[in-house]
Amino acid sequence: MRVQTEEWRRFIPGSRMYKDKKTFFYNGEILLDGENDEFLIYDWEERQTWEVVIVLPGVEVIPPDTFQFCRNVKTVIMADSVRRIERSAFGYCKILEFVKLSRTVEFIGDSAFWYCESLSSIFIPPLCSQIDRDAFRGCKELIILSVPRQTQLGECVIGRTKLLRASPYGIPLHDGLYDNITNSNVNFWIKNIHGNDDRFALHRACSSFNPIAQVIYEIVKRQGLMSFQRKNRIGITPTQYLEVNPFAEDIDQCSVVKRYVLEMMGEAV
Repeated sequence: MRVQTEEWRRFIPGSRMYKDKKTFFYNGEILLDGENDEFLIYDWEERQTWEVVIVLPGVEVIPPDTFQFCRNVKTVIMADSVRRIERSAFGYCKILEFVKLSRTVEFIGDSAFWYCESLSSIFIPPLCSQIDRDAFRGCKELIILSVPRQTQLGECVIGRTKLLRASPYGIPLHDGLYDNITNSNVNFWIKNIHGNDDRFALHRACSSFNPIAQVIYEIVKRQGLMSFQRKNRIGITPTQYLEVNPFAEDIDQCSVVKRYVLEMMGEAV
């Protein structure tokens, strides 16, 4: 589900059908009393009907446990006002598949997305300075985690994930935990999967927070169309990055290939 910028202004808070999905439009309210384990506004049954969560403009913080155990939520889309995602905010959203983070998010808390078992990719914007421990632990399908090199990663951020299993560093301990030395190595490896090797230039461009069509095209001109299908160290191609990158909405492989072919044929682009 994509949300166009001009649509934001007409959204109002609450739960209703939107584009054939039961959608919760969140305005920053405290939904859960974590200390007493009590739902304050929407009861358990209502929370289980939500398929999409859209965080409305103006919301800066998603409080702890807000959407924890919303087991039918598949899609989360955040307005660019969100700066903080607190502890366990989306924990145990077991069929969550797609998350578009705020472009201005600065902090992702302890266990924020833990045990979101269907989440296979997440793209972290460059303003995010810190991701706390266990943020994605238990996201067993997670294989793509695009993280800026300046982002500080806590302990066991990717415990019990496909990405950890693809890591060359150590054997994880019980429940996806690993020791401090392994943690340091894993966190460094996460940020440097593509390194500076020109073979992975297209991977870097397609997994970028700000993919640029011209940059992608220039790399393809230099390396050829087959570069879209080149696998990196974890078996992912640039095509796969581009397909799931929520910040690449206006770029697709077909348009790049068409431009390339027309230019090779001497046609005007």
